[in-house]
Amino acid sequence: MALRSLDNALPITPERPKKQSKVAISIQKQSDPAVNDENRAPLPPPPTADASIDYISSENLKPLPDPEIKIQSLVEALESKDWLMICESLNNARRFALYHSTLLLPNLEKVVLILVKSMKNPRSALCKTSIMASYDFFNAFGDKLVESTSDAFDHLLVQLLLKASQDKKFVCEEADRALKAMVGSIAPLPLLHKLRAHVSHANPRIRAKAAVSISHCVSHMGTEGMKEFGLASLIQMAADSLSDRLPEAREAARSIVIRMYESVTENEEKQDSWQSFCQTNLPAIHAQAMLKIAPSS
Repeated sequence: MALRSLDNALPITPERPKKQSKVAISIQKQSDPAVNDENRAPLPPPPTADASIDYISSENLKPLPDPEIKIQSLVEALESKDWLMICESLNNARRFALYHSTLLLPNLEKVVLILVKSMKNPRSALCKTSIMASYDFFNAFGDKLVESTSDAFDHLLVQLLLKASQDKKFVCEEADRALKAMVGSIAPLPLLHKLRAHVSHANPRIRAKAAVSISHCVSHMGTEGMKEFGLASLIQMAADSLSDRLPEAREAARSIVIRMYESVTENEEKQDSWQSFCQTNLPAIHAQAMLKIAPSS
C-alpha cells in the first residue's frame, strides 16, 4: 500500500501562540481628601475666615485702657489692608464712641467715611461690624453726627437704606436696627430733610425704607415741627408713598397721614380744614385717598 504523500496529508492547524497572562499589580491609591468614599461620612466643609469674627453687642463693649494713646493710631488701623484688623479697629471705634467720645470727635467725619467704605465691602463680617458701629455712633453722638459730618452722614444714610433693603437677613436686620437708632437719637426736622430725597429713589426697596424712617420721624413731631418742615411737602411725600408698589411704603404713608390728621385736627372745629387742606395741596385722586385713610368727619 502506497504511502500518502505529504502533499495529500490533512492540513495541520498551526498552534496559536499562548496568550500572555495578565499580572495583577496592586497599586496603592492615595486617599484624596477632596473625594468622599460612599461608605465614609462626608468631610466637614473647611472653616471660613468669617467664622472667627465675634460680633460684640454694645452692652459687652468695655472702655479702652489708655484711650489717649490708642486714639492716635485708630485711623491708621481702620485703613489697614487686613480686614481682620479693620474689624478689630471698628470695635475699638465703637468703644471710643461709647466711652471716650470727646477723643473721637475730631476724627469723626473721617471715621464715618471709613464706616461707609466697610459697609460696601463684599465680606459680610466687615459689613455687619461697620453697621453695628453706626448704631453705636448714632446713640453716642446723636445730632452731632449730622452737624459734624454732613457729607459723610449723607453717604452713611444711603448705605444703611441700601443694606436694610438687601436679602441677607442678618445684614438687613442690623441695618434696620441702626436706622431706628438714627431716628431715635437725631432731631426729626434735620433728619426729614436728609430723608426726603430718598422717597423718590429709583430702587423701590430704598424708597420703602426711607418712608418707614420718615414715618418714625413724624411720630416724634408735634404740629409746630410739621409746620416748620412744611405740611404741604409732608402730605405730598405721603401721597407718593401711598401709591408705591411695596406694602411697606404704603403702610408707612398711612401712618404719616394719620399722625398729620391727629395734629391738624386736634380741635373739632379744625376737622373741616383737613379736607380743604388735602384738596388744596394734592391732585383730586390723591386727596380722595387721603380722606379714605383719615376722613374729615
